[in-house]
Amino acid sequence: MSVRSPVTLVIVDDHPVVRAGLRALVDGQPDLTVVGEASDLRSARRIVTLERPDVVLMDLSLGDGPGGAEVTQVLRALADPPNVLVLTTYDTESDILRALDAGAVGYLLKDAPPDELFAGIRSTARGETVLASAVAATLVRRASSHAAGSRVVTEREVEVLELLSSGRGNREMARELLVSEATVKSHLSHIYTKLGVDTRAGAVAAAIEQRIIRR
Repeated sequence: MSVRSPVTLVIVDDHPVVRAGLRALVDGQPDLTVVGEASDLRSARRIVTLERPDVVLMDLSLGDGPGGAEVTQVLRALADPPNVLVLTTYDTESDILRALDAGAVGYLLKDAPPDELFAGIRSTARGETVLASAVAATLVRRASSHAAGSRVVTEREVEVLELLSSGRGNREMARELLVSEATVKSHLSHIYTKLGVDTRAGAVAAAIEQRIIRR
């Protein structure tokens, strides 16, 4: 797929210093140019609608508002959607899957060297999948678990684990997930079996160690 030159970008990150650093880095490339910055959903939708960039460089943590996965989903639903490249510090399975399910083309980590970032931006502009090696390894492990059978943790079980890690009790989890306490207990039982643990704390520790959820 051919792309226009220079490739135009919008940076979405809630830290002004990070945005400034990325802009300076990217604008140093003759075939890449930053046409806008945003810190939240509202500003991202406005600037992307106005500038119609080829690529949006998206952080996943955007303060108190909707996260990067939610913003990605909104931008991908626009009439002329940009390709989205996630650039974040988060590498858990749940973060990766949410971003890719929302429509992100690629997923890089913020410790990537500049040349890898530049190449990733160019590939994203062409609609090619770009994955950090750690992210690719996580997806391979997940695919292997699926192939192996029933020990893979489901998306609903990931939600339960995330609530569990924040200290929620069964009643609170049931209320937030809109299910019965019996259903929550059933999810916990399956989680314990899959992770090879027998306590709530053990489940959280195993999920963090296996990068199923974020610390």
